[in-house]
Amino acid sequence: MRSGRQCSRSACGRPAVATLTYVYSDSTAVLGPLAHLAEPHSYDLCSEHAERLTAPRGWEVVRLTPEFVPVGPSPDDLVALAEAVREAGRPPEPAHVPEPSATGEITRRGHLRVLRGEGT
Repeated sequence: MRSGRQCSRSACGRPAVATLTYVYSDSTAVLGPLAHLAEPHSYDLCSEHAERLTAPRGWEVVRLTPEFVPVGPSPDDLVALAEAVREAGRPPEPAHVPEPSATGEITRRGHLRVLRGEGT
């Protein structure tokens, strides 16, 4: 869920609402909506730090949206969470013990076979 990520700025514990990415070849800082996945070379920012963002001299800041407001979980996030809880609550399926075939083959997985040994 998106609401679990916090601002990347030190000593800031507010929820992240925007993602900052630097494009070094263009001397540009791109500030957009919170990315679905955290990337190692991007920074998640809260609404306060996103609004106050400035770039180094000679750099340009590109804001993909005018405002960044905190959003709660989306309906898709809630459905995914409910399905995960439902799946975790299901009892495990009993293990199936295959019957050996006439060739001594116990089971197959793709192109691999498990054969009954001499002593079994």
